[in-house]
Amino acid sequence: MKTSELRKKYLEFFKKRNHTLFTSDNLVPGDASLLFTSAGMNQFKPYFLGEKKDITRATSCQKCLRTGDLERVGQTAYHHTFFEMLGNFSFGDYFKKEAIEFAWEFITKELKMNQKNLWVSVYREDDEAYNIWKDDIGVSEERIVKLGEESNFWPASAPSDGPNGPCGPCSEIFFDNGAGVGCGRSECNPDCSCGRFVEVWNLVFTQFNRVGVNKLEPLPQKNIDTGMGLERMAAVLQKVESNFQIDILAPVVEEVKSTLRVKDVSKENQGWINAIVDHARAATFAIADGVYPSNEGRGYVIRKIVRRALLKARGLGNKEPFLFKLPKRFAELMGDTYPEIKQKQNNISKIIASEEEKYFLAIKEGEVQANLIMDELSKAAKKEFPPEDVFRLYDTHGVPIEIIREFAQTRGFGIDEEKFEALLKEQQERSRKKSMFDTSIFKEGEVKLREKSQFIGYDKLEAKGKILKLFVNNVEVELIKNGEQGLIILDKTPFYPEGGGQLNDKGKISIKGGEFKVDKVFKVADAIVHQGFAISGEIKKSEAIISVDRARREALARAHTATHLLQAALRQVLGEHVVQQGSLVDEDKFRFDFTHFSRLVEQEIETVEKLVEKFIANADKVVKKELSLEDAKREGALAFFKDKYHNDVRMVSISDYSKELCGGTHINNTSEIEKFAIISESSISSGIRRIEASVGKDKSVSLLTRRKEKGEAKKALEEKKKADKERIVEVIANQEEEFISPKTGEVIELDNIKGINTLVRVFEPEASLKGSVSRAILILVDRIKEKIGSGIIFIATRGCEKDIFICSATNDIIKKGFDCKKFISESGKGLSLAGGGNDKKVQGVVQDRGDDFIDKVKEAISKFIKK
Repeated sequence: MKTSELRKKYLEFFKKRNHTLFTSDNLVPGDASLLFTSAGMNQFKPYFLGEKKDITRATSCQKCLRTGDLERVGQTAYHHTFFEMLGNFSFGDYFKKEAIEFAWEFITKELKMNQKNLWVSVYREDDEAYNIWKDDIGVSEERIVKLGEESNFWPASAPSDGPNGPCGPCSEIFFDNGAGVGCGRSECNPDCSCGRFVEVWNLVFTQFNRVGVNKLEPLPQKNIDTGMGLERMAAVLQKVESNFQIDILAPVVEEVKSTLRVKDVSKENQGWINAIVDHARAATFAIADGVYPSNEGRGYVIRKIVRRALLKARGLGNKEPFLFKLPKRFAELMGDTYPEIKQKQNNISKIIASEEEKYFLAIKEGEVQANLIMDELSKAAKKEFPPEDVFRLYDTHGVPIEIIREFAQTRGFGIDEEKFEALLKEQQERSRKKSMFDTSIFKEGEVKLREKSQFIGYDKLEAKGKILKLFVNNVEVELIKNGEQGLIILDKTPFYPEGGGQLNDKGKISIKGGEFKVDKVFKVADAIVHQGFAISGEIKKSEAIISVDRARREALARAHTATHLLQAALRQVLGEHVVQQGSLVDEDKFRFDFTHFSRLVEQEIETVEKLVEKFIANADKVVKKELSLEDAKREGALAFFKDKYHNDVRMVSISDYSKELCGGTHINNTSEIEKFAIISESSISSGIRRIEASVGKDKSVSLLTRRKEKGEAKKALEEKKKADKERIVEVIANQEEEFISPKTGEVIELDNIKGINTLVRVFEPEASLKGSVSRAILILVDRIKEKIGSGIIFIATRGCEKDIFICSATNDIIKKGFDCKKFISESGKGLSLAGGGNDKKVQGVVQDRGDDFIDKVKEAISKFIKK
């Protein structure tokens, strides 16, 4: 049975049994507490919690992404980072008996699996489930296994280890591959991990609320949450030994094998190939859902997955990009079910290719850095790669520890990986602390707010309300005195609190006998808190007149609506892969962060700018309406994935080109924006770009000029850096032959001074290379030292804007008493040299040079050796 048929059969089976069919949720869930959608039940959380009650049964095939088993992917036949989970759910409707009956009927009648090959497990204390399987279903007692809470409870080990909250026992269905598979023990059962038994379906009976260690209370609403691994069941039905041999994965496995020219398909090599296929599929689907490789959050996970795939490929001998070719195959195999990967295939491939290029560049630069470090270590006769340098290569240059280890082993160096791990943990702890910030002055445990403030500011800028609470210095008070700073909580307010990237409103709160200026507004739980100070009289709990600064509100609304227009324009010009990643909306100006894998050229910026101006000129209505989250998704509204959305949402629509979920304030017509100009475009991390723009007044010409000047300067700097790198390579290529014979590989024009090999040379680089010679000469000197083996090197330039010199000596010469730093200190004045360094190497400038400069240097070296 093909995977597509299995998927279809399952969903139709439960649809006929009054289950509402849901399409797969995005891999980035609306629930901000989750990094990725990791289970079928994620999108049904409001139903499990009783917050939504419009349906009582549901079914879905959910695309999922988990990294908890990342190390096991490829090592086993069944583990994945990306997978599909078939599920049926009951919200206070049917329970254990019906769930078990549905599962057994589907497996034995729809899929026609032999009952003799099926085993089940139950929680050891769940006699109810045990008896249903034994008495109602007719499974023999020998094939029903009772297991502990670590295996058959959700969450695992919840009764003893927690967390508190909804939980319940599980019952799992296993397929028996037969006694010829696995450990071969006669007593082998589903509790054994040998591979004989494959878990294909897990039935979770959510019936308890954990309130303490082994304290379980019955839930008023009992729920069913089941999960059948699509790939696992497909492997069983298609009679293959591994998920990677099923119809939607096997062709990609073969393509990877062919692309990487793998002839020796050992167990280890096959595992690496399987992992590559899995990781490529995970990246393909994540990017399709708007998650780009980057250095933080979800993007970091995808970058890590891509780089793990490339690392596995390196183990198979590959050292060039190839993953970017695979999205096309996944689109062919799975695009009918998930059209987003077919629609976005080209962009997905470009993004993966860009990430691969970054990776290989990091490896190349890391290898150069590693060799320079090891060169210095070799001179000091050391064979241990310093953990600080290992960490720098890993953290700054992005070189995986496995590849650093490879660099080191190639040259006989060891790595103290325990110290490296300690440095890594320190850095992770610093990052964790840095990310922990207090979002308001109400610290956890200090002030508990139970008040609810009604926001009425979409249509009103002035209103009457009631002051519920007052605070000064985080302490609740009865009044705020004149000139005193404090906080006010109202029962209702037109003040928009900072959120969704939009800055807060400002204004004033007036009562009889006092006035309070509002500078900051934020939410704590369901309360809207107004921060500011009393500018007259005293502020007490009473009725109040609440007034929002109209000019600021209008300026914020103009800028916020402009971000929607900008996103619509970017998606039209660059592609639908563009998704908002963050924003900061201020008065008549904003910044907008979005997914895109390359710098915008000036023509693209101008096209985007003109398209936004067209939207403004169209004078399109800005429509806001309240609707359910499901309805908004069905209408195709874009969601900002870092936000947490409730069941009822606000959708902002503009003509047919913009539709977004947004709780911010907006204008009523695009013409109110007046003017729009992009100030700058830049990168803030890999795959994430930032645009800063201005709206409102007629200053677009000056802003455009400023942007162009800034862009031209930046471009010139980038081109200079690129040219410098290219010139360094060119200098080395052009000048190395002046010092080392390409035929013999020996150093040319070596002198013997007092029994020591000595090279004293002055050379004049080509005119186009003079600006880069200083960095190139350092590399040349190190290469010459390797060729000499033992000796002294003195090289100076001629004809450069600032001529330089380098004096260096090998370790054995240093041990015999030659000191480069001391030599220049004593002889430099007579040779018109000035520089600094250490005993092994000194570099500096040549202040003056006569025709006999080389002879003078040789004479000075000879005299110094005598000493």
